[in-house]
Order: sequence, then C-alpha cells, then structure tokens
Amino acid sequence: MAATFDISKGREQFPALQQDQVFLDNAGGSQALGTVIDSITQYLSKTNVQLGASYHTGTQSNTKYEEGYQAAAKYINAGRDEIVLGASTTQLFMNLSQAMILNPGDEIILSKMEHETNVKPWLFMAERLGLKVTWWHSDKSELKLTAENLKPLLSPKVKFVACTHVSNVLGTIHDVRAIADAVHSVGALLCVDGVSFAPHRKIDVKAFGVDFYSFSWYKVYGPHIAVLYASNAAQAHVKPMAHFFNPTKTLEDKLGFAASNYEGVQAIPSIVQYLEGSDEAITEHEGKLQKILLDFLNSRDDITVVGSTSADSKERVPTISFVVEGISPKTIVVEAEKISNYGFRWGHFYSKRLCDDVLGLGPEGVTRVSMVHYNTEEEIHGLVDVLKKVLPQRQEARQ
Repeated sequence: MAATFDISKGREQFPALQQDQVFLDNAGGSQALGTVIDSITQYLSKTNVQLGASYHTGTQSNTKYEEGYQAAAKYINAGRDEIVLGASTTQLFMNLSQAMILNPGDEIILSKMEHETNVKPWLFMAERLGLKVTWWHSDKSELKLTAENLKPLLSPKVKFVACTHVSNVLGTIHDVRAIADAVHSVGALLCVDGVSFAPHRKIDVKAFGVDFYSFSWYKVYGPHIAVLYASNAAQAHVKPMAHFFNPTKTLEDKLGFAASNYEGVQAIPSIVQYLEGSDEAITEHEGKLQKILLDFLNSRDDITVVGSTSADSKERVPTISFVVEGISPKTIVVEAEKISNYGFRWGHFYSKRLCDDVLGLGPEGVTRVSMVHYNTEEEIHGLVDVLKKVLPQRQEARQ
C-alpha cells in the first residue's frame, strides 16, 4: 500500500469485501488479503512437504517457511530467535505458562480488563508453581490501566505482570512503555496481549520495552496463526519444552511444538508487504470512522459508550462497545440483521471478568462494533442510519 491510504485500492485487495456483507466484527477476525489466500493455495498446491528435506521441493518449502519467520520478526522489530509462531495467542500463552520458571511464593499481577487469553494461562501457572495472585484494578470512571494505578501493587516480590495493550471491549490504548518501565523497576517481567492493538497500529516490541508480547495474524488480514515474542533476556525464565534431542537455542526451539503450520507461516510476508508504510494513513482513516459512530452514540442520552467516549486516535482504536437503555445488546444486533447487511456482535467477547466484575453488565454484555481500515465512511454512516431505526425513538438531547 502507498503511504497515502487509498480506500478503494485497499478494498480491492480483499476478496471477501466484494460480496454483499458489511464486516463490522473485525475484532473477532479480519478478512484475509487476496495475496495471502493465493500464497496459501500455491504453497499447498506445489510445496506442501515436511520441512528439512534437501530435495528441490523441500528446499523451496524450507525457504518459504524461513521467509515467513524472518518477516514476522522484522515486522515487530524482534530477532528471529525471539519469536515463535503457533495456533493462537491463547495457545502460545498457555505454552509459555507451562514453561515459565518462577519460585513458590513469588507474586504475579493480573488485570480484570483482559480477554481471558491473558488471565487463565497465568492462573494455571500460579496454581502449578504456588504463586500469589494480585488483581490490578482501574476505577470504573477511568477504565484504563496505567503505570500510576499499577505502582501501589508493585514490590520486589512481584515477578510477573500481565496486561492488554488494547481492550477488545473498551478499545482504549494503554501506555505499555510506561507500564513496562514501572514493572522493570522492581525486577519483574511484563507480558502484553497485543491482539486488539495489532490490526490498527505499528508494533515495535523494543520500543514498547516489553518482555513478552503476542498477537494473532488472523486479526491482521492473514491466516489463523499467531506470534509470541520473548526477549532474549526474558528467555532465561523459559524452560525449553522441546524433545531432548532437538536444539533449544531459539524461542521456536523452546516452545514451537511443530505448531507453526507451514502454509500460514509462509503467508506472513504478504501481510507485511501490504501494510508497509501505511500505518499513519490507516490511523488517520480509522479515526474518521470512529468519529462518525461516536458522534452519534454520544449524542443520545440513552446510550452509554463503554470506555472512552473520545474519538482521538491517540486514545483508542475503532473497537466501540455500548449499551442502550430499554433494549438489550442482543436485540439491537438481531433487529439490525433483519433490515441490513451489517455484521456486528453482542456479548462479553471473552472479557467476562471485565463485563461482570468491573462494568457490572448483564449476561448479554455489550453491543460491539469493531472497524478496521477497509471499512468506509459510507458504511459507518449507513450503520448510524440502521441504529436509528432499531433503537428506541428518543430525542437526541446532547449537544
């Protein structure tokens, strides 16, 4: 893509967008690039053999796989030896939780602002190793994880902290660099779930200062595969889980388990090439999209935006959740589907601790609209028109 974002040209790269469906559930999974689809087809058609062989097709497969790993590492500014590709962020965190080396009595800090992906593995780890768990809270009025509300929980006993970069419900961007600096001040390790950040912003794990970072490529226009980063220093706390006769030098050696499906790995260069140089233009475009929807939601006194009401792209990404007086989240979605081709969702989206314990919502959670760069301003104006038809008829009182 060019540095100046061309929405028409961008949409042409996605075969799924050529059908009669408006995709606004992108936080659950984005559409795949045509070049990704083509590369997978070509790989499975011509080079689908086991890695390591020296015959001609084998060497082609080896090369494509390695190029995928190199592209993934470069994309997040990591070393090739600092990443592992696997089935999902959930699986990679589960693998890491089984390999972490900590001592009984050590303390870990978890937040309730998370997708369960970044909670359950560490609870299993705590149970396995005899660790103390402390919950990290944010005031409901703020609903943001910060270095300031973390610092009172930190002590030399804390060895591991986990948090999300962006909540998949709230859409708020957390300052992970400031959080990392606070965590490191007591000698602890920071693990960040970047799944909801990665589709919207450039990733630089070194600039973030994190020890562990993971996201899923199927939410970044690719196949169902994920990447986990662990710095070389942090890998000293990771026990190799490989077969006894296999090497244990890289993170892939330690935690790979042959789980990096070849066709998915070799497709990653296509994603990286598509996104190269476009981050600022995408951010600007997505800011326009979220402003259209937020302006409407904020204009009504019967609608509560869950999380920041700001359309500032420095504050949030275009994952927007809300609740409406007098109508359930499920009903909004069902009624919208009856009269339109708009696809969005209701629920807790695996952030059940956030929805239940922090937000105090009902069992249906929120209505969530999650946009990405291939959505158009016309689509979001259309969504507003649909919402006006299905929501209770109320005077738009706010100015």
